[in-house]
Amino acid sequence: MKRFCLVLGASGAIGSATARELAKDGFSLYLQYNRHPVTALAEELMACYPEQEFMMIQAELSIPGAAEKLAQSIFDIEAIVVASGQALYKLIDDTTASDMQSLWMVHVQSPVEIIRELAPKMRRHESSYIAMIGSIWGEAGGAGEVMYSAVKGAVHSFVKAYAQEVAFNGMKVNAVSPGMIQTSMNGHLTEQELADVVSEIPMARAGQPQEVAHFVSFLLSGKADYMTGQIMRVNGGWYI
Repeated sequence: MKRFCLVLGASGAIGSATARELAKDGFSLYLQYNRHPVTALAEELMACYPEQEFMMIQAELSIPGAAEKLAQSIFDIEAIVVASGQALYKLIDDTTASDMQSLWMVHVQSPVEIIRELAPKMRRHESSYIAMIGSIWGEAGGAGEVMYSAVKGAVHSFVKAYAQEVAFNGMKVNAVSPGMIQTSMNGHLTEQELADVVSEIPMARAGQPQEVAHFVSFLLSGKADYMTGQIMRVNGGWYI
């Protein structure tokens, strides 16, 4: 019997790494993307795992209505991975209402609405899973990234609260909270700025997207089924 998982943000570094890891685990995948199609990723996965299904779904999570549109494209589903996101590097004095609304929609409202729409289908399974990608800034806060920190903090709070609502249905809700991961989201940093950040990390390096994906795989594997409502830190000891 095929197992289906929705990966939100499949075009991103963490999302695509997670998709590859879950496909290796045997999942068939719905691959959501915004502006950048995931055709190459889907074709790669179909070639590697011909007995599984890989379906692309375009949905703009920053605007209202995305959740309902996306949910109509999904039939059976056992797991959701929320890896969608966007950064915002601005002082709060320079942050517009539009900036705030866009971050809120992409990181919190649209994913939560999608979860709400798909939860009845997930409850058909004895066990189902939600794994959300949080952030070190959702716990520690980051100057210059105040709104990003705020929405990631909201993600962490949602995980802790929703996990309690749905545990009796067999649904496990957890988050992975990465620190500095080598992705395009950090592409604005100069070599010196990146070196300065890495010097603060006890492991003395940035993490790789695959290292985040490994934890998502674990959460969906059945080996973590007595864990829910948890925020798993993957940050090289940067924040303990």
